[in-house]
Amino acid sequence: QVQLVESGGGLVQPGGSLRLSCKASGSIFSIYAMGWYRQAPGKQRELVASITSGGSTNYADSVKGRFTISRDNAKNTVYLQMNSLKPEDTAVYYCNRAPTASLAWGQGTQVTVSS
Repeated sequence: QVQLVESGGGLVQPGGSLRLSCKASGSIFSIYAMGWYRQAPGKQRELVASITSGGSTNYADSVKGRFTISRDNAKNTVYLQMNSLKPEDTAVYYCNRAPTASLAWGQGTQVTVSS
């Protein structure tokens, strides 16, 4: 069973940057399309970025041009580079398969954007 461990969150001022990492156990990670999801307080979890096994990417309109998803299959890791952060990006960020999150959720990593 694939396990997911997210890291890299924190407190950042508006306009700042963070890089999130998600390390997956299991040797079949490289064939999965993966995504980053986020859940803000009182809101549903949403998919914000995804990347196929071949490296094609897709982004939600709310993060397009600011976030970049990438992956390193040799390290079983997917990344999310977040630039020009806004207070509305505050949420717990998770990774999972995309577009259907069929793996067990990890603990997530908290991102707080505040001055």
